[in-house]
Amino acid sequence: MPFLVASIDAAYMAGMSDGWTLQALIDAGMSVTGGCLDCHRHQKLDLPALRDRFGPDAPAMEWDLRPRMKCAVCGGRRITLTYSPDTSPKDLHRKRT
Repeated sequence: MPFLVASIDAAYMAGMSDGWTLQALIDAGMSVTGGCLDCHRHQKLDLPALRDRFGPDAPAMEWDLRPRMKCAVCGGRRITLTYSPDTSPKDLHRKRT
């Protein structure tokens, strides 16, 4: 996984601000893609793995995640995050009456 999130300590978690959590992003069907501004690589973040590592209530807003990330390929810390909803069609094979 090219992007790594540095450790989030318990004191930071206790003072988390309002906003998305990792579990809320998963429940909403969102995806988050990290992009390195130095080497131009992109990687979709593994939200369930991050949730399992940091807990479901870990803050997941851009300003929470970005400062703790770096590119595993080049080591760059100039990371962009793109949040995208699930846009796949729902109930594609459901019979209409």
